[in-house]
Amino acid sequence: MGRLFGTDGVRGVANAQLTPELAFKLGWAATTYFGREYHTSPVMVIGRDTRVSGHMLEAALAAGICSAGGHAVVLGVVPTPAVAYLAGKINAQAGIVISASHNPYPDNGIKFFAGSGYKLPDAVEDELEKLVFTYKEDMERPVGDGVGTIVHRHDLLKEYIDYLLNTVDVDFTGLTMVVDCAHGAAYEVGPIVYERLGAKVITINNKPTGVNINADCGSTHMEGLQEAVMHYKADFGIAHDGDADRCLAVDEKGAIVDGDQMMVICALDRLRENKLKDNTLVATVMSNIGLYQAMKKAGGKVEVTAVGDRYVLEAMREKSFILGGEQSGHVIFAEHSTTGDGVLTALQLIAALKKSGKTMAELAGVMTRYPQLLVNVCVASKDGWEENEAISRSIEKSNAQLGENGRILVRPSGTEQLIRVMAEGPCMTELEQIVHDIAAVVKKEQG
Repeated sequence: MGRLFGTDGVRGVANAQLTPELAFKLGWAATTYFGREYHTSPVMVIGRDTRVSGHMLEAALAAGICSAGGHAVVLGVVPTPAVAYLAGKINAQAGIVISASHNPYPDNGIKFFAGSGYKLPDAVEDELEKLVFTYKEDMERPVGDGVGTIVHRHDLLKEYIDYLLNTVDVDFTGLTMVVDCAHGAAYEVGPIVYERLGAKVITINNKPTGVNINADCGSTHMEGLQEAVMHYKADFGIAHDGDADRCLAVDEKGAIVDGDQMMVICALDRLRENKLKDNTLVATVMSNIGLYQAMKKAGGKVEVTAVGDRYVLEAMREKSFILGGEQSGHVIFAEHSTTGDGVLTALQLIAALKKSGKTMAELAGVMTRYPQLLVNVCVASKDGWEENEAISRSIEKSNAQLGENGRILVRPSGTEQLIRVMAEGPCMTELEQIVHDIAAVVKKEQG
């Protein structure tokens, strides 16, 4: 059997790959592991998004926790980062999130946070996996008063809301905004927080049914938000994803403001106030070249990591950087949070907007978003492509052609038999020619 944990927890179609039996075992395994680590009956915080399968998996997880003698604190529907925050706030040993983020509603997932609020390292996930596979129905388990407990604490959401409000020191009075909640985990928190800070809030897609999460809405389907911003003549719009750990924005003209632009806006705001550690923003290799140019022009620097928020966070923790993220809108503000938080990101973006006195379009305009073209090349083998002379020559030739105004990124897929070829620069016609040439060489050499 392959590894149970993927890049973001355990994922699958609910009640097919991700069964209540597996959820029970994961709850039991986590409680067993943290019980040994802390020599106590661990407290485990559980939160979920709005998927119909969330109730089933929540019940199974809580039962697994109790069967191992742990104590489940069930939050109900809350953003993923609320679980990370509240686990630390109430001194729990771990937090568990039931969500498949931006995926369609039949999918679901289970991921873990340590009591510190950080995602578990691979080594701990491996230990949990071993425990899951060694579980037996007839093993000895606690009885009597050794059996665990379940408490429902949706009221703790107020603690998370108060924490969010305290991350900004300006009010939003005079601003009109549209917020798209994706019928997901932000549907309660988002509008409350923005209104409490003084904004006039028009909320869309905030009526979850269990089956409409992410359905033609939220940060993966921005058209509805763009139309609403224009219709209501709002100053900007904010789109969350299903579990509210990221967001994207729309300016007053209806143009999308992506994660790269949001990071630049927030980084330049901190640069002006001399609050950006080492004048450095952390971004992945997939961030647009315009981000690098905007930071360089402002006197800042960019620390580059591999694709994935875990690599961004690793670099931030290693060098104490305070701001980093991805083009997708998954942004980490280390002075406030241990993980990406969509509502927090929106608050920091809006605060920068309010302090600047400019429009969202003007702020986003400090970064030129160059065209990007990505092609996936099916290959027989991903091995050895980096040492292949023909591929290297093709990449070097194209890099020389683009010069400082563009770049080439070639990398293997982590999950599929593909090599991805990405080119970035000012002219799409030129990019099409470059990507076609490199892809042809890759196909010939690795095909």
